Amino acid sequence: MIRVFLLDDHEVVRRGLADLLQSSGDIEVVGESGLAQEAARRIPALRPDVAILDARLPDGNGIDVCRDVRAVDSSIKGLILTSYEDDEALFAAIMAGAAGYVLKQIRGTDLVDAVRRVAAGQSLLDPAITTRVLERIRSGVEQPRELKSLTEQERRILEYVAEGLTNREIAGKMFLAEKTVKNYVSSVLAKLGLERRTQAAVLATRLLGRNT
Repeated sequence: MIRVFLLDDHEVVRRGLADLLQSSGDIEVVGESGLAQEAARRIPALRPDVAILDARLPDGNGIDVCRDVRAVDSSIKGLILTSYEDDEALFAAIMAGAAGYVLKQIRGTDLVDAVRRVAAGQSLLDPAITTRVLERIRSGVEQPRELKSLTEQERRILEYVAEGLTNREIAGKMFLAEKTVKNYVSSVLAKLGLERRTQAAVLATRLLGRNT
């Protein structure tokens, strides 16, 4: 039997998924949750083969849960289930170690097949899409000298700071926890030798202005 954990903030959706999966005959739902933090705590303890994770939740997102769970037990496969298709979310899922990224519009039989394939160790991330996303992140003009010390993630954080976004807004766009964004901002300020967020915004606008 393939052991599955369900994370979705809608009880009706969880019930529908559970009925669909368990009717297949070879899949057992061993746990479910509607909250990211609860799921991140329970999934490693239950040790399912596959965790189906909703991308957007009231207290976080499934991509962060995937990252946290796999940091504890990399044998647990993460399957991100989302209503939205965008490169930022896909990139975040790839970096979190997800084995698959599927839209909620997927047919029931295809989702059952996806769970089986992921449990068997296959990746559902289209190699062409994965390559395109990673190339998009790596591409661009030569970075200004001041930004060479920043990681790709930190540079993206800095660009959002320059746009005037709050930590919470940045967290929503990048599928990160707000606390994680705060830590990134602190790291960016330290690397750039700055003390305040506004200084970073001014510097970023000057350095990146021709690209934004």
